[in-house]
Amino acid sequence: MRRGIAATALVAALAVSATACGGDDGGDSGSKSSGELSGTVTWWDTSTVGSEDKVFKKIAEDFTKLHPKVKVKYVNVPFGEAQNKFKNAAQSGSGAPDVIRSEVAWTPEFADLGYLAPLEGTAALKEEDDFLKQAAASTKYDGKTYAVPQVIDSMGIFYNKKIFKDAGVEVPKTIDELKTVSAAIKDKTGKTGLYLRGDDAYWFLSFLYGEGGDLVDAKAKSVTIDSPAGTKAMTVVKDLVDSGAAKTDATDGWNNMQTAFKEGEVAMMINGPWAVADTYAGAQFTDKANLGIAPVPAGSAGQGAPQGGHNLAVYAGSKNLDASYAFVDYMTNADNQAKVAQELSLLPTRNSVYSQPGVASNEIVGFFRPVVDKAVERPWIPETGSLFAPLVTEYTKVLTGQTTPEKGVKATAEEYRKLLKDWK
Repeated sequence: MRRGIAATALVAALAVSATACGGDDGGDSGSKSSGELSGTVTWWDTSTVGSEDKVFKKIAEDFTKLHPKVKVKYVNVPFGEAQNKFKNAAQSGSGAPDVIRSEVAWTPEFADLGYLAPLEGTAALKEEDDFLKQAAASTKYDGKTYAVPQVIDSMGIFYNKKIFKDAGVEVPKTIDELKTVSAAIKDKTGKTGLYLRGDDAYWFLSFLYGEGGDLVDAKAKSVTIDSPAGTKAMTVVKDLVDSGAAKTDATDGWNNMQTAFKEGEVAMMINGPWAVADTYAGAQFTDKANLGIAPVPAGSAGQGAPQGGHNLAVYAGSKNLDASYAFVDYMTNADNQAKVAQELSLLPTRNSVYSQPGVASNEIVGFFRPVVDKAVERPWIPETGSLFAPLVTEYTKVLTGQTTPEKGVKATAEEYRKLLKDWK
């Protein structure tokens, strides 16, 4: 049924069954025999250090107010390292957390490998009907639920209102307008129009969807990145860089992008609600009203932005499952989602939270909610999280002139067909 990791999955399943009754990192095992939760819950959080992590850490540690005999061990793991770090720890049966903040594309992969505990009938899964359907979709695999959605997101174009005013331009709605606006900004202010992140292929998806393309067609079991739409999307992003409408870097893209935008070196960047708190810390946005957010400019087929977000999942080998399930429920309940939305402008996954006063009045949440409703879902297959490595290699090479758009998508497709056995 699956690609070449079938043997790995079998080994992983055996490892999980062996560790489910034993230790994984020396933490305290818990007990519920007396009706009271106890022991240690280790949580790997992947949120942004310096902004998001402070809020999530405080909420997590407050879990002990409800369960005094439970110790929460909070660990912030860099997002770019967390996927492989968790897989390595789970496969070895040593060092995995009880709960992990899993990017939506990782969840089906972890479940396929046997690393996650199914949540039906546990304390983790409550009031399921309250979750946004598109948020809940990424938590399910092979007929079971393996995670609970914590936040959902998509992408928009962030812009500096002062620079736009100085240049006398309006927010671009199409790629052609983006080039025109960027040229005017350069002419009037000397600033570059757009920072286009070149070291992370997730930032390419809005352009791919905007041309009517996709990475794969899961229903047809077909690779589609090398379609004419894929080639066109690569051509579009290369042209933005070559024309001077955008600047890019092949490494350290996140920091370079945030710094350039926060210091006013560029007028625009494509980003999501996870970047708002950090952006407000920039010198250009001490007055928060200077930050504008609009839909990503449309391509020839329309406006497209990817659905993203994070789930909370429980490690199948946890020594403290009961407390872990309760912790996941606590972190995703309506009250805590409201706190996160109010303090970080991250989008809740529960419908009921959007009507709460502090959330309903949040301008950022209000903007991104309709964007999320129209966002393009990625295929929730185990391989989705692995599709980005081949793509980012070629995406970066295209942007830096090391290959052509046609060769870039062709090389990506070849790697996809190796990964996805028997796909067209």
